Amino acid sequence: MSQTIDIVVPDLGDFADVEIIEVLVAAGDSVQREDGLVTLETDKAAMDVPAPESGTVEGLTVAVGDTVSAGDVIGRLRVET
Repeated sequence: MSQTIDIVVPDLGDFADVEIIEVLVAAGDSVQREDGLVTLETDKAAMDVPAPESGTVEGLTVAVGDTVSAGDVIGRLRVET
C-alpha cells in the first residue's frame, strides 16, 4: 500500500524567499530518503532540499528561478507504507 506525502522546504535558518537554482528530479523518479530534490541558493551557500522519505516523485510545483521559504510545499512524493 502507498500514500502520498507533501515535500516541504525545511528550516532555512534566517533566510526567506530563497531562489531555486537547480531541479534535480522529475515526476516518476525514484528517490531515497535524504536524496537532493532541488538546490537552493542563499546569500552565503547553496543547499539541497532532501527527500523526506524514500519513494517516487509524483511531481514538483516549483521550477528554476522560483523562490521558496521554510514550510512551503514544493511537490508530492508517493511512499510505500
